[in-house]
Amino acid sequence: MSLPAMTIIISVITTTLLIASIACGSQLQIGSPKVQYIVTNNANHTLGGARFNKQIGPSTAAQILYSATNFTWAVFDQANNPLDRKNITSITLLIEDRGVNNGSTTAAAAAQTNKTTIHVSANYIGNYAANLRRQFSGIIYQEVAAIWQWNGKGQAPAGLVTGIAHYVRLQARYGTVEKVKPGDGDRWDQGGGVTARFLVYCNQLKKGFVGQINKKMRHGYTDGFFLDLLGKPVDHLWSNYKERYGLEARTHRRHHE
Repeated sequence: MSLPAMTIIISVITTTLLIASIACGSQLQIGSPKVQYIVTNNANHTLGGARFNKQIGPSTAAQILYSATNFTWAVFDQANNPLDRKNITSITLLIEDRGVNNGSTTAAAAAQTNKTTIHVSANYIGNYAANLRRQFSGIIYQEVAAIWQWNGKGQAPAGLVTGIAHYVRLQARYGTVEKVKPGDGDRWDQGGGVTARFLVYCNQLKKGFVGQINKKMRHGYTDGFFLDLLGKPVDHLWSNYKERYGLEARTHRRHHE
């Protein structure tokens, strides 16, 4: 006999946080929220679903969604600029019995986001061998960033879009799924951790750069955004970035010879 789905909803009304836990898949809307966070475990009957309930739980997961949204707003300089945000009223997290290869650590294996719904694999949760709470939080921060970010109306390179989401995860100190080091990669728009590390470098050149380029991407995209904001074409910035970390790596090796 399979267990009923557990749903928890967090509603944010200005700065007030209200929590309700509902069994059997029913839902409850509390007040007139700005953003509603809904977590449902549809995989209670699986090893991963049971592990999620034991080590994380719907209530904690909803709190992570809430924290991830606020962190993303801060990175994008939207905390006090609500008109710059997407018009999103709810974010849903579903734990599902999705088939992925055992032991896979790819972001695609862990979770996929469709508009404002995050689908997390119970199989991934069940097979993850390290610190599940930390990894789960990193996944959620990355996926929540993907929900809130602008994508240049579909004109931005896919690698830049995913790189910005990974950047938010990295800034939240959850690392990158690929364990990418500064200076790694072949192209600035390679995506994932490679582009995230490059964006860290760009943000060091100009504080708030990532939030500024995300704001520009609301209405479209051109590589010229890098020139506008940092004074150099993106390819030149990438060359400088690679040179910087290549030099640091060579210096490090000499010191250890």
